[in-house]
Amino acid sequence: MDGDEGKDGARDENREDENREDENREDENREDENREDENREDEDGRLGVMAPDIVRISMTLLRRVVGAYPEERIPQEAMAVSDEVLEKYGTEGLRILVMCLTAYAAVEIERNAQMSGRTLESLLDEMDLTRFEIDYGE
Repeated sequence: MDGDEGKDGARDENREDENREDENREDENREDENREDENREDEDGRLGVMAPDIVRISMTLLRRVVGAYPEERIPQEAMAVSDEVLEKYGTEGLRILVMCLTAYAAVEIERNAQMSGRTLESLLDEMDLTRFEIDYGE
């Protein structure tokens, strides 16, 4: 019997050790989640401060390039603005710029599809074909 009690005691200790390890892992996971939440809040705060400026910059860029001639001016203007945003606001500013321009493009593509009776896919396919018309200076 003493041998069985010794084995049972060792098993109980192993279970207790495993339970402690599980609790420690859970605590570490909670701490990691809390840190991620804090980082997200910090990032949201930083992005929120610069967002109004970037939205204004996005609209200014669009006003400059819509209807621009020659069309080669469009990528030149876009590159100049992206360089300015990168210099002044860093990569977070570029992220907001991309977010703004993507949102504007998506809304207008959806609106165009609705008004023209075309599918989104056909409009996007047509837009995709324009890449063959762009001179990248190669």
